[in-house]
Amino acid sequence: MTSPELLPTVTVGDRPLSVAQVVSVARNGARVEIAESAWLAVRRGREVVDALVDDDIAHYGISTGFGALATRHIPVDMRARLQRSLIRSHAAGSGPQVETEVVRALMLLRIQTLATGHTGIREETLRTYVALLNSGITPVVHEYGSLGCSGDLAPLSHCALALMGEGEVSDANGQIMPTAQALQAAGIAPVELQEKEGLALINGTDGMLGMLCLALVDLGELLKVADISAAMSIDGLLGSDEVFAADLQALRPQVGQGRSAANLRDLMAGSGIRDSHRDPDACTRVQDAYSLRCAPQVAGGCRDTVAHATRVAELELASVVDNPVITDDGRVESNGNFHGAPVAYVLDFLAIVVADLASISERRTDRMLDKARSNGLPPFLADDPGVDSGHMIAQYTQAAIVSELKRLAVPASVDSIPSSAMQEDHVSMGWSGARKLRRAVDGLRRVLAIEVLTAARAIELRAPLRPSPAIGAVVAALQAAGWPGPGVDRWLSPEIEVAVDLVGSGAVVGAAEGALGHELN
Repeated sequence: MTSPELLPTVTVGDRPLSVAQVVSVARNGARVEIAESAWLAVRRGREVVDALVDDDIAHYGISTGFGALATRHIPVDMRARLQRSLIRSHAAGSGPQVETEVVRALMLLRIQTLATGHTGIREETLRTYVALLNSGITPVVHEYGSLGCSGDLAPLSHCALALMGEGEVSDANGQIMPTAQALQAAGIAPVELQEKEGLALINGTDGMLGMLCLALVDLGELLKVADISAAMSIDGLLGSDEVFAADLQALRPQVGQGRSAANLRDLMAGSGIRDSHRDPDACTRVQDAYSLRCAPQVAGGCRDTVAHATRVAELELASVVDNPVITDDGRVESNGNFHGAPVAYVLDFLAIVVADLASISERRTDRMLDKARSNGLPPFLADDPGVDSGHMIAQYTQAAIVSELKRLAVPASVDSIPSSAMQEDHVSMGWSGARKLRRAVDGLRRVLAIEVLTAARAIELRAPLRPSPAIGAVVAALQAAGWPGPGVDRWLSPEIEVAVDLVGSGAVVGAAEGALGHELN
């Protein structure tokens, strides 16, 4: 494990976090510190809450119950119990344990909101939350429990429960244990929550936003892989790169389309396979199938959607999501900013484009395996068709994933189910949208990996013709990882996993960019 002093540090409170900073903490273990200006804001915010403790006027979250129980006035001597009861009752998640990186992202984003001074949290409570995150202690959060409105209540409550020294956590080594044991080992004292603090700890869109940030980083890499796999398939199928010419793309000035087409031009430049059929006498086809010819239109549309989702994420990262909030002039006001609709919509939108990007990839793979459409390649790229089946079932695997992705593309945000005795009568289901997007991104990674593997086999079968330097570098990366190239049938699953790992690690993009001498768009 990396020594703490060697880890990068992310400062919270001096400016909004970036998507990259969220991922650095969530996935790479970066440490968190709070800017001094933020501590001043936290102290001022708490002074407002402390001044209202004896107020005869009811203040939601300070001297009342919660949700549909907000009409109950809570006396001063029961308010510590009120906060404990809120967290214990709301830590009601169920199902599989949520991934560590998701919980770390959620914790960081809640820390960011707490550090604004608009929530009324005490300084000592926030310091304990930061210590919990920096120690590598991760509360056990469950798959089900959030409706994406009034915040990701159950997931955030499981984190708040850990601050109280209750529930279960996993330590820095991933071992699940009682929270009290982990806190004692880390030298962290649990906190006793006071007025407003329980609500401040759980009323945010942090879970769905954290998963959006993680997905955006993953999709940024996979969009480059999609252009690489498309270029490989087009070359392997004796397709044309002329349709990607800059002047043709400029006739439809969609930003993402232009970027994707530029990538395809660069990736296919210098291909001996392409040069072999430039002569009209050697190639009688007028135009390629849509899955080849329209690759930049589809991948470009995906890029533009990711760009839109990134803008939404950046705005949410600059937001204060809590209810009630403490305003700059010291008012305590109820609001609806905890509703996850803006985030939920783009999570669903991304699941749609992920499914379509995987779909066009699968169509290219299927074309390479069909003797009637592959322009001279053997059936299923088999060594001895009939005796050998080649990549026949690899395409089945792609098809099964693509079918699953289509189901995952059904929007979660169009659903709403009333809760809290109809007080919370419209919810975003953003957490559910984020959970299915995570599965969709993993599916896309696997579909693209199978296309890369299949296209590499097709390209090798075009020998002695050679692909472009960039495509050749990707084939070489597969070979360096143990891929033996075309040949008789063998156990195919490990080869697919090698390709999946190369895609997921960035090695496929790195190989292509290394050969090009510059980054892809």
